[in-house]
Amino acid sequence: MFKKPPAPASDEPEEKGSFKLDLYFWTQALVMALVFLILTFTLVGRVISVDGHSMVPTLHDRDLLLLQSIGYTPRQGDVVVLRKEGFIESDAPIVKRVIAVGGQHVQVDYSTGTVAVNGKTLDEPYINEIMVDPNNHFMNVLDVTVPEGSIYVMGDNRNHSSDSRDERLGTVDERYVLGRALCVMLPFRDFGAIE
Repeated sequence: MFKKPPAPASDEPEEKGSFKLDLYFWTQALVMALVFLILTFTLVGRVISVDGHSMVPTLHDRDLLLLQSIGYTPRQGDVVVLRKEGFIESDAPIVKRVIAVGGQHVQVDYSTGTVAVNGKTLDEPYINEIMVDPNNHFMNVLDVTVPEGSIYVMGDNRNHSSDSRDERLGTVDERYVLGRALCVMLPFRDFGAIE
C-alpha cells in the first residue's frame, strides 16, 4: 500500500520557541535595566525632595532632586543638600547654595545687600531679591573665614532662609553634605539641570 508522506512540520512550535526566546531576552533586559538603576541610585546618587521656600527661584517646595553623592567634593556655587541634626525641628534635608569653601573669607553686608568672598563681591543672578537685614539676633555669622573641611551656605531666597548666617548652623562640616543637586526630576514643568 501506498503510504502518505508525513505532513510538513508546523511553524507553530518554532513561533512558540521564538516567542519564549523573545520573552526571555526582554525579561533579561528589563532586569538588567532595573539592576543598573538601583545600583546607580544606591551608589552614585540619591533622590531628595525640597522642603520649604529658601531656594526660590532656583528650586521650589516639593521639587524632587537627583543628587550626586559618591565622589563629590563641595565647590563654590554648587547647590547642595545637607543634614545637620538639631538645626531645624524636622529631620528634613536642607537645600542651600555653597557660597564659600574651606580657607575662603566671607563677608555679608546688609547695607549693600551683597556677599563678598575673599574681598570680591559675588555676582549672584540666581537670588530671589535684594538681601535685607533680618533683625534676627541669631543671624550674626556675617564675617568669617571658613575652616578647612567646611562650607558656608546660603539660600537663594536670602530674606526667607536660615543658613550659615545663623549661628545655630554656621559653617557646615562637609561630612554633613549628602550630595550635590544635579537636576530637578519632578514636577515635569521644572525638569532640568540646576545652575
